[in-house]
Amino acid sequence: MLRRGAIVTTLVRDWIPQSQLVASDLLKRTRVVRGELEDFATILRTINEHEIDTVLHLGAQTIVGTAARSPLSTFEANVRGTWNLLEACRVCPKLVQRIVVASSDKAYGIHDKLPYTEDAPLGGRFPYDVSKTCADLITFSYGETYGMPVAITRCGNLFGPGDLNFNRLIPGTIRSVLNGERPLVRSDGSFVRDYFFVEDAADAYLLLAERLREPAVIGRAFNFGMEVPLSVLEIVDMLLNLMGRTDLPPVVLNEATHEIPRQYLDCTRARTTLGWSSRWSLDDALRRTIAWYESYVAAGTPLPA
Repeated sequence: MLRRGAIVTTLVRDWIPQSQLVASDLLKRTRVVRGELEDFATILRTINEHEIDTVLHLGAQTIVGTAARSPLSTFEANVRGTWNLLEACRVCPKLVQRIVVASSDKAYGIHDKLPYTEDAPLGGRFPYDVSKTCADLITFSYGETYGMPVAITRCGNLFGPGDLNFNRLIPGTIRSVLNGERPLVRSDGSFVRDYFFVEDAADAYLLLAERLREPAVIGRAFNFGMEVPLSVLEIVDMLLNLMGRTDLPPVVLNEATHEIPRQYLDCTRARTTLGWSSRWSLDDALRRTIAWYESYVAAGTPLPA
């Protein structure tokens, strides 16, 4: 967005010096509002005083394990935070021209029929999944009732450079290998996911925002992913092969709970309606991601154990 000349306003709850937003000095090029989505007055003031015309609602508690341990804070951020944001946009209709709400394939819940299409029922059961189901339904309600220019993205499991949440599978596996350790797999390794490169995701968000004046886009959800469903063990094996460390087989803990066994996406709507397609192959995206972590370590930044 900055490269495109946009004036960007960011809502920052916690200050994390190690995050790429701070460490890269990108944050210094934005208008920073300190606060949280749970505070309606802060959201309304931000939209009004900074004269926001485009809202990309990316703020959330995003970690499945954290949600299972602390459902209340997850519901507060992801559900209350969404209705606060949409209500603030509703009362500023002369300012806000488009709203893209970041959801997840987790919003669909458990289905026997796969891949998910956007018409599949929303039926999250576990805390994180439920928070995304609720946020989606609230978004549809505001769009349908008040004619607001909203659209929803449902992405696969995001990965790529800059992700320092090492409890996620791909960063955690790369960290273990760079530390010369066997990677840990929390599940039994059979869970199937659709992995999605962050640069493709950024392109998808911007494209959707640009098209949010078209009747075929307003009020709709769009799946985005690489459409390459892989099990946990398959993605770990890919990483080990790409990093030349097949001598470090994963340790399968089989401890995962409150997670959907199989989920992957059909992105036909995004291709036909938006003309969107992934620019990256999974292999190239993983190579680029590995290279970023290798450079991160080479620069003298230790990876936490």
